Amino acid sequence: MKDSTIRAEILVEALPYIEMFHGKTVVVKYGGSIGREDLSNFVRDLVLMKYVGIKPVVVHGGGPQIQEHLDLLGIKSDFIAGLRITEERVMEVVEMVLVGKINQQIITSINRHNMEAVGLSGKEGNLIKAKKFNVHKFASEHNINIPEDSDLGYVGEILEINPEIIKVLESKEVIPIIAPIGSGEDGTTYNINADQVAGKIAGALGASKLILLTNVDGILDKKGNLISSVTKKECERLIRNETINSGMIPKVMCALDALEEGVDKVHIINGTTKRALILELLTNSGIGTEITL
Repeated sequence: MKDSTIRAEILVEALPYIEMFHGKTVVVKYGGSIGREDLSNFVRDLVLMKYVGIKPVVVHGGGPQIQEHLDLLGIKSDFIAGLRITEERVMEVVEMVLVGKINQQIITSINRHNMEAVGLSGKEGNLIKAKKFNVHKFASEHNINIPEDSDLGYVGEILEINPEIIKVLESKEVIPIIAPIGSGEDGTTYNINADQVAGKIAGALGASKLILLTNVDGILDKKGNLISSVTKKECERLIRNETINSGMIPKVMCALDALEEGVDKVHIINGTTKRALILELLTNSGIGTEITL
C-alpha cells in the first residue's frame, strides 16, 4: 500500500471518533512528571482536538518543577505518608510555579498555534472550594503510621467544584488551563492533588472522557504487561492483590470517583508517547488503559 493511501486510511479511521466526540468535553490531566520536552507534542494534540470540534479542558500538575524551585531557593520540604508538607513558604513557591510558570508555558505554546487559551487557578470564580486535608484520616484509611502531631500545612481537599467559569470559556471556544490550587471558606489558599482536581472537574462538567497523562504506559499486570481495559470491580481486585500499587493507586481511585460522578470513561496513558492524546482518542486500538464502570 502506498504511503499516501496509508495516510488516507488513518484519516478515515479517525472519522467515526471525530463524529462521536464532536462537541463533547474531554478533561486532560497533564502530569508534571511528563517533562518539558514533551509539551509541544501535547499542545499540538490539544489544538488538533479543538479544530475537530472536541472541547479539551486541561488540569496540570508540577511536582518535579516545584521541587526544583524549592531546591534552588534552599527551602526544605518534607513528606508525610508520601504527601508534601506545604508550609507558608512552600505554598508561595507552589503557587508561583503552578500558576505563574507552568500554566503560562502551556498557554503560550497554545497561542503559537493561533488558538486561545486562558489560565485559571481554582480560586478564580470559586472554581475549587477546598478545606484542609485530613492527613490522619488518610493515613488510617491506608494503614500508614504517622506521628500524632503530623500536619501537612496548606494541602487541601476538594469540597465543591463550581464549573460555571469553565463553561463560559468553552462557549467562547477558549481552552481552559487549570492549576490545582483551591480556596477555603476563609480565603486560605490550598495546594490540591492534580489528579483529584481533574477527576472532580470532569465529573462536574459531565465530561465524555477523563484522560490522565503520566510517564508510564498505564496499569500493568504483575508481569509488566499493559492492561488495556479494566472495570471498576477489576480495579478493586487489582488493588487488593497489589498489582495496582504505589503512585498508581491514587490515579485509579480518582478514575473510579470520576466514573461514579458520571464521566463515561477514564484513560491512563503515557504522555511521553508522541501523539498520545490523538492515538488514544481517534484510533481503534488506543495506547493506554481504559477504565469503565
